[in-house]
Amino acid sequence: MQHVLALKGMDGKWIESIVDLGIAMKKDPSKYSQALKGKTLAMIFQKTSTRTRLSFETGMTKLGGHGIFVDWRTTQLSIGGIPDEAKVISRYADAIMVRPMKHETVATMAGPNASRVPVINGLCERYHPCQALADVMTIKEKKGKLKGVKVVYLGIGNNVSNSLSYACSMTGADFTLCAPEKDPESLDREELETVKKTGHYKEEPDIEKAVKGADILYTDTWVNMEYFNDPKFAPEKARREKIFMAYQLNRAMLERAGPQANSMHDMPAHIGYEIDEYGLRGERSLAFDQAENRMWAQMALLVKLIGQ
Repeated sequence: MQHVLALKGMDGKWIESIVDLGIAMKKDPSKYSQALKGKTLAMIFQKTSTRTRLSFETGMTKLGGHGIFVDWRTTQLSIGGIPDEAKVISRYADAIMVRPMKHETVATMAGPNASRVPVINGLCERYHPCQALADVMTIKEKKGKLKGVKVVYLGIGNNVSNSLSYACSMTGADFTLCAPEKDPESLDREELETVKKTGHYKEEPDIEKAVKGADILYTDTWVNMEYFNDPKFAPEKARREKIFMAYQLNRAMLERAGPQANSMHDMPAHIGYEIDEYGLRGERSLAFDQAENRMWAQMALLVKLIGQ
């Protein structure tokens, strides 16, 4: 049994096998229409979601299985204790996907005295492994390869950049973090040391140097979704907007990179902040392909974890 709490610990061959299977499924979905027949995925949400819920639930349907949406607030997880509740849920489902507020929650669910089926992290404050798998799938689909592709992440270092940098570095894509600071909640020094050792990771604060010749320019929200409209976070939000505006992924930034560059964003996006209208919706954007590929990459992951 294998849990996917982060990509950390996975090698490039494993990551690219998910990518290649996702691409194959997208080309010929009928071939896999019964791959998870009779299987059930329990999807537990502590944080809100559009793409994660719909992509997992639809993906299970396309594979002949079933996905059950579970709102954290309607469960007894906070009363009965996470390990025992996870153990019970794993008696009903063949896999559990959880989108928690904190990584500790999903790690506890996957603990030795908790779930007896694979647990997948649907996003926490430190990692977003499913997004990264969809991202590298999108890059390979567009560029025809991963090795040697130059990916530049603009904005704030966070959970998304953590997982993306790992997926890129392990598969031979050259990842550059162009960020004036990192979200302290997301720091994983062990993972950072791992990607540095690959020779495919670097940090370049100079925007001009970072984006020149890039194949992919990627950005994410500067403020985590649960804080974006929180009045208590307003001063920090204003501070970040001032600092990060120079890193906005916009038409000018794409032109600085060159005609080969495409833009990516994991969404939801905040137009006028981390990205402009052209960066998100223009002809060089891959954002909506990314969103669709969440489904195909996760379908591939589920088949790897619980398929025959």
